[in-house]
Amino acid sequence: MADWSWVAYTVLEVLIAAACCFGNVLVVCAVCLGIRDSLREPTFCFLVSLAVADLLVGVAAVPLAVLLDGWVSVTPEMCLLLSCVVLVLTQASVLSLLAIAVDRYLRLHTPHRYKALATQRHTWLAVSMCWILSALLGFTPLFGWNNYSSLTSGSTNTSSTSSETPPCTFLSVISLPFMVYFNFLGCVMAPLLAMTILYTRIFWSLQGRLKESCPQAQAPLLREKKLACSLALVLILFAGCWIPLHLMNCLLLFHGPHAVTPGCLYTGILLSHANSAVNPVVYAYRIPKIQQAYSQIWRRFLERLNCCHGNKQVRGSITSSRANRTEMGRSGGRTSGSF
Repeated sequence: MADWSWVAYTVLEVLIAAACCFGNVLVVCAVCLGIRDSLREPTFCFLVSLAVADLLVGVAAVPLAVLLDGWVSVTPEMCLLLSCVVLVLTQASVLSLLAIAVDRYLRLHTPHRYKALATQRHTWLAVSMCWILSALLGFTPLFGWNNYSSLTSGSTNTSSTSSETPPCTFLSVISLPFMVYFNFLGCVMAPLLAMTILYTRIFWSLQGRLKESCPQAQAPLLREKKLACSLALVLILFAGCWIPLHLMNCLLLFHGPHAVTPGCLYTGILLSHANSAVNPVVYAYRIPKIQQAYSQIWRRFLERLNCCHGNKQVRGSITSSRANRTEMGRSGGRTSGSF
């Protein structure tokens, strides 16, 4: 990639990372502090889990994506470990989305058993299981399905001519068959297919209930439908942002390294990272409770800012008045002395 293209890519990655951090910190604060008893509702707990995963994309995955492009020279073991961190965060996002879809489905189709199932203890246990399973799936290359042997043999062959460690890149340690057959088809497409089926059944059931119910009973169903539409939009954006990059991996596997240009590959990487920055915007415009929490947070922030500014003005006026009185006292003393 040309120098100017690399600079543009790096600048965009920095902007995406900043947006991920700011937006998702705001989401966590909005849910945990701005919405009363929100953590008692499973959907908001899973949204916090998704926001934490998106936040870690900005904190860890984006910087690692920039570094794991041949800019750092580390041991093959460390390169493999850093590459797996990116996979863990992606998997946490997928499983959090799946947990949200399952929660909405159970809430709609098993209303009598839902309260017994969706306790706070069960919810946080489900969140923990999502992250544990994400770690197990994301760190799978550490157990053997990787390019570590070929990388170490290549570095051994070149050790006689150069003592430097070869640059660390993602695809130098992560196997393309692993990315296509295990990560894409098994860990991404299978959950996306399950979520598509769940949301289809949710919308089909809601549409039927809205037709059969009386006008007084339609209000909660309409709220449920609006929330389901918002969460389905998050799912669609995730699929639209991540599938292009996985399809490029398929082309690289089946047609060789010249099947995808570097520009397209970097565009796919940027698009996948941008998904983590877009989700907070979707929450703000589509979920009323989070929108209200955003407004409360900004209102409190502005009030504190105005309060601090007002205190500074008061302290400044007090200081200036004291200085004026002191100056008047001095001038008065000089005047009385002259008489």
